[in-house]
Amino acid sequence: MNERTFLALRVTETAKGTYARAVTSLPVGDLPEADVLIKVHYSALNYKDALSATGNKGVTRTYPHTPGVDAAGIVEESRVADFHPGDEVVVTGYDLGSNTDGGFAEYIRVPASWVVKRPAELSLRETMMYGTAGFTAALAVHKLMTHDVTPDHGPVLVTGATGGVGSLAVAILAREGFHVVAVSGKSDKREFLLSLGAKEVVERDDAKDASGKPLLVGRWAGVVDTVGGSLLDTAIRHTKFEGVVACCGNIASADLHVSIYPFILRGVSLLGIGSAFTPMSTRLEIWRKLSTLWKLDVMEKITTEITLHELDQYIDRILNGTVAGHVLVRMPST
Repeated sequence: MNERTFLALRVTETAKGTYARAVTSLPVGDLPEADVLIKVHYSALNYKDALSATGNKGVTRTYPHTPGVDAAGIVEESRVADFHPGDEVVVTGYDLGSNTDGGFAEYIRVPASWVVKRPAELSLRETMMYGTAGFTAALAVHKLMTHDVTPDHGPVLVTGATGGVGSLAVAILAREGFHVVAVSGKSDKREFLLSLGAKEVVERDDAKDASGKPLLVGRWAGVVDTVGGSLLDTAIRHTKFEGVVACCGNIASADLHVSIYPFILRGVSLLGIGSAFTPMSTRLEIWRKLSTLWKLDVMEKITTEITLHELDQYIDRILNGTVAGHVLVRMPST
């Protein structure tokens, strides 16, 4: 009897330091041993996925490999009582797509502890219109607000605002009534950012300060930084007394050169946003907010939907910085 197969975007190391990507047919039996087998309907493309797809050993240690930190689909097999065949579920983060074969495939098999039942107010497609990008943006806003950042405290800065995390952060903050200042290197996306709710749009170079001053004029009550590097450094130095900076990306740089003065003279708080291993209680709360209070009517505007077979070209585009908004990936059998 022939074993079931499925399609996946497979990354292989063809020579030392050289990687190739192709949609390939694989046996279901080759998936890792775990509790829940899920037929994937949708995934989403993140910067981390693009790093995995190009051989970044800091993300994925061994190849061949299937990237994709996001997946939404239907349970086909379960070894645990919490999930049953036919359940619609979502998996984001943990080790999915890093060193466990991920969501750029028609099937995944994962531990039950990674799986969340689809929020009733969202379809499977809608969950992946948010995906890890939306989850990370929502987690950053959630942490700002739980650290008492409110709209009456002043403007909130969002860097990398046309990216998946940044654009969703802009929209969620605007939904909460914040005066959002969006930073982007894409001058042609000004109207896009204003349509998401940004009140001001600042060019990336204008948001950087190279003066070396340890403190700058306090402007921001809060910051959602998605890029790191000099933009984060400058944003911290511009943050007001007892302001809060939520940091979740390093696309510009993983290095941070800033003095201790914003923290000890202004009481600025720097919060790390690591969404992959968010505790389940918080994870469920963030999905609750995304499906109710923060369910956005701009999602179709933010989202580009592609097929698994179109994914290869979008991996190059996200690395080149030519993708705006969020990329939804539809499986062939959906």
